[in-house]
Amino acid sequence: MSSIERPDPDELLARVAREQAKARRGRLKIFFGAAAGVGKTYAMLLAARERRAENLDVVVGLVETHGRAETRALLEGLEVLPAKQIDYRGTVLCEFDLDMALKRRPSIILVDELAHTNAPGSRHPKRWQDIEELLDAGIDVYTALNVQHLESLCDDVGQIAGIRIWETVPDTVFEAADEVELVDLPPDELLLRLREGKVYLPQQAQEAIRNFFRKGNLIALRELALRQTAHRVDAQMLDYREDNAIREVWQVSERILVCIGPNALAERLVRAGKRFAVSLRADWIVVYVETPELQRMPAEKRDAVLRVLRTAEQLGAETATLSSPNMSEAIIKFSSDRNVTKIMMGKPSRRGWRRFVLGSVVDTLIGEAHNINIYLLGSPQKPREEDAPLLAARRRDVLPGLLQRSKSRKKGYYLGYYWAVGVTLISAALARLMHGRFEQSNLAMIFLLGVALIATRFGRGPSVLASILGVLVFDFFFVTPFHSFAVSDTQYLVTLSAMLIVAMLISNLTANVRSQAKVAAHRERRASVLYAMSKDLAAAESETEIVRTAVRHIHAEFGSRNVILFPDESGRMIYPTELSMPESLPGADLSVAQWVFDHNEMAGQGTTTLPGAKAIYFPIDDGSTVLGVLALEPVNLRRVFLPEQQKLLDTFLRLIAQAVTRLRLAEQAKIVQLQIETEGLRNSLLSSISHDLRTPLATIVGSASILAEDDGSLKAEDKIEVSRAIYDEARRMSNLVSNILDMARLDAGTIQLHKEWYPLEEIIGTVLTRFDKRTNDRQVKVTLPPGIPMIYADAVMIEQVLTNLLENALRYTPAGSPLEIAAEMSADGVEISLADRGPGIPEGLENRLFEKFYRIRNETAQSGVGLGLAICRAIVAVHGGSIRAHNRAGGGAIFSFNLPIEHQPPAVAQED
Repeated sequence: MSSIERPDPDELLARVAREQAKARRGRLKIFFGAAAGVGKTYAMLLAARERRAENLDVVVGLVETHGRAETRALLEGLEVLPAKQIDYRGTVLCEFDLDMALKRRPSIILVDELAHTNAPGSRHPKRWQDIEELLDAGIDVYTALNVQHLESLCDDVGQIAGIRIWETVPDTVFEAADEVELVDLPPDELLLRLREGKVYLPQQAQEAIRNFFRKGNLIALRELALRQTAHRVDAQMLDYREDNAIREVWQVSERILVCIGPNALAERLVRAGKRFAVSLRADWIVVYVETPELQRMPAEKRDAVLRVLRTAEQLGAETATLSSPNMSEAIIKFSSDRNVTKIMMGKPSRRGWRRFVLGSVVDTLIGEAHNINIYLLGSPQKPREEDAPLLAARRRDVLPGLLQRSKSRKKGYYLGYYWAVGVTLISAALARLMHGRFEQSNLAMIFLLGVALIATRFGRGPSVLASILGVLVFDFFFVTPFHSFAVSDTQYLVTLSAMLIVAMLISNLTANVRSQAKVAAHRERRASVLYAMSKDLAAAESETEIVRTAVRHIHAEFGSRNVILFPDESGRMIYPTELSMPESLPGADLSVAQWVFDHNEMAGQGTTTLPGAKAIYFPIDDGSTVLGVLALEPVNLRRVFLPEQQKLLDTFLRLIAQAVTRLRLAEQAKIVQLQIETEGLRNSLLSSISHDLRTPLATIVGSASILAEDDGSLKAEDKIEVSRAIYDEARRMSNLVSNILDMARLDAGTIQLHKEWYPLEEIIGTVLTRFDKRTNDRQVKVTLPPGIPMIYADAVMIEQVLTNLLENALRYTPAGSPLEIAAEMSADGVEISLADRGPGIPEGLENRLFEKFYRIRNETAQSGVGLGLAICRAIVAVHGGSIRAHNRAGGGAIFSFNLPIEHQPPAVAQED
């Protein structure tokens, strides 16, 4: 076997896709250490200076020197981006400026403290999210991280050091790093640096030594850091072997594979494997290979294998169940995939000629498992003669149970053997009819056909019986001398032997094919079940739908009533309040469910924890958090705890957790989006009001102070002018407040329309009269075609629309420019338009003009809060119409709105 094989095409394509994705993404290098002060930032700066010496564009985004002179000295000669100043509760915080870094776009950027939490108001809550955005932009990043900040280790570190770690980084970020450099320092040297004030200030150093920086803590943290780095290197080695299709095992780290079977040696192998793994401090895996022959074992033996696998899991082993017709090939392939260095198994049970003819798994592994050490565990000694009475007593105790189990077998168990006899007799009858007309070989084919039929339908045992009976019947009836088992011609011995061997081979091969087809059908059914459940869960739009879908699918697959429990706000398990389903389990034990939720471990019937419970309780977790508990009342423990069924149930639980997580994240995203929009509207409103109230208030205060401080020298016309200024600014403030209140009422839907039939010219005339003084310097042209019908609307609100449009035109068009108001009949109503000769509307902003608080240009002292056009759109929409804006030919803009005419207006007599 070659150590390097040709890669699988699908795997090669997947690897190419991964490499292309990595080529577009920046590279992440993490300087990893056990604790603060080991020199991560120092090592990072040294590496940056080396890259800078290679003429690479290196920029320091943010580096925490913590007052260390030697670290600060390394910053000299490197470009440092200025920090972003964020005002938070009266304190100015310095944060990494992500936007400036993206704009600068260097080849390599240094961003210290990967686990740092950003100040409120930053784009991302965590610094590692900033770094992800830099990587997506194709920028290489150098950063630093302590082992206690890994999400999966924060609880362990908290238990060791007695403190809570608040700032964490997801393990996926660490695992996705392109390079991790371990920066290590012995605990004694780190404590010395701490006492010398090279880590913290002297007063802080003494406090740190008494608490977190105890020598025992540092040793434990150092071991965690070394283990994490070793695991990462091991994973990289496995990825390299997989990418290059290297099957030969590399002896770089110990990994033990314990192979068990359905025999009494299985438990001893597991216990011995545990001791062996502990002595070598190695990972260990317990594997059971289920061949077609083993799949036909009695239920009692399969249950025994299941118990041994569960025992191995309790002892800390990883377990796996493989399905293959060839046990040796399955073990070798699994060992090469997992880089197993040692295989432990029992001595071969076959002896003498049986081992020589039929072979042995042990012999095959020794011959083909290159570079893997094989360890054999001896079987227990056979019982001595003096132990015979004890064994006889045991048999007397066990025999009734065995007889009872044999009686409880289904009556169909022997049906195959009856059919074997029947089919052989039918074959003999057909051969009798053919005898004398066909050759002997054709008669033998009839019996072989019967063997194949029996093997296809009933398996190996009945087919073997059919093979033997077929040969005997063929010899008795169709080989001379007839009606005798004697053979006159020696060539018939060869024929009969060949016939028996062929029949046995056909029997064995057909039975294996039948078994493999059964396994394939079972796997296909499991795949279809998983597909159906994942499809239904993906379509669920609420947790109630997820629960109903999951309960229904689990009941259909396992035939057991079940219920999914979630905690309340205080973390206590509660029963669902929705109407129960026929498949739902009533009366689950909430105390057991609470224990499972708190400990993230399975409990209940069939387990070693609270086995007296009627149901089995499984935690539903998304990999980091327990979301709920599945309570399942099994009709048959084997249907739940068989390895393949347990894997199926685990997949169900993962799908449920993913669906619940997806839904909750979507709800959180909606809430966050709503909060962002609300915050944006609030900020816009506050900034607009503060700006637009400040100017009129300043005018009013100033004018009022002039009047209040007048000593009689102010002329009467000046007083009138000052009073008019106060009036105008107060009116502006009144209009501003009215707009805000109108918008609030329109959004809330509390405004009631008072529709009546009104002449359009009357409404336009009222609005123009109101603006008479402000339009003295402008030409306002009104064009109304003859016969224009009355409109059925709320006149006050339509006047408000025209007022806001006219106010907008006066504010944003040059003084003295003309305005045109026109109306015309449209397909479904009356269209009213206001045209100007102003600067027009920037391209692409025609629809955004009607958004709340949106304004095109920076505001001046005469601008509003950006609600006028939004109010227009809301009023027109309430009337069932539409409003739009577009640029006018020759310059300027046109704002037009359409009011539908729902029924025929009343006739009005024409005035003389």
